[in-house]
Amino acid sequence: MSLLPCVEIASQAPTTAAVIWLHGLGADGHDFEPLVPHLGLPHARFIFPHAPAIPVTINQGWVMPAWYDIKSLDHRKGREDPAELRASGQRIAALIARERSRGVPSERIVLAGFSQGGAMALHVGLRYPDPLAGLLVLSAYLVVPEALDAEQSPANRGTPIFFCHGESDSVVPVTAGRRSAERVAAAAPGRDLRWQEYPIDHEVSPPEIAAVAAWLGERLPPR
Repeated sequence: MSLLPCVEIASQAPTTAAVIWLHGLGADGHDFEPLVPHLGLPHARFIFPHAPAIPVTINQGWVMPAWYDIKSLDHRKGREDPAELRASGQRIAALIARERSRGVPSERIVLAGFSQGGAMALHVGLRYPDPLAGLLVLSAYLVVPEALDAEQSPANRGTPIFFCHGESDSVVPVTAGRRSAERVAAAAPGRDLRWQEYPIDHEVSPPEIAAVAAWLGERLPPR
């Protein structure tokens, strides 16, 4: 399996941590690249992979960058194809493996994402077999929630998760985000799970970026 093409931002100091950040539907790896200078992690390498281009049902079958097809606008069972989730998950896990091969241990890697990318970060991170530093879930939701109890990894039952969501999100309703956070919390009581809402739509804001920077600093302090 070939590695996904990525935008890579090298660390400004010796690399002791990594952040793998997944973009949303129809975007690409450049989407969140401009945030790196505002996140205060000179010792971290940032990896922004490009999702493959596939037909997306809710967008009239148009081909666009996507981690998986979305078959309906509502969040009912069967909205996502588990096989597509697994395939994208394997490619994301391969990026984690590459960082580990470059000397960054798994517990110094944060998996992050926005919208569909946040859904994949949550999906992969909860199932990854070795401990991660944290999961950053922005304006996103839990896919295949019915499979969580059977598939979640013991190694990441306690991994900290930071959910951020816009109160007026017109793409992923804030209620879907809240339900997802509650479901993940119920599956692993005692986890350091934080939920924060902002007065925005399906986007990020300066206060949210500041909160993300502070959380990343907690999860990936300098060594």
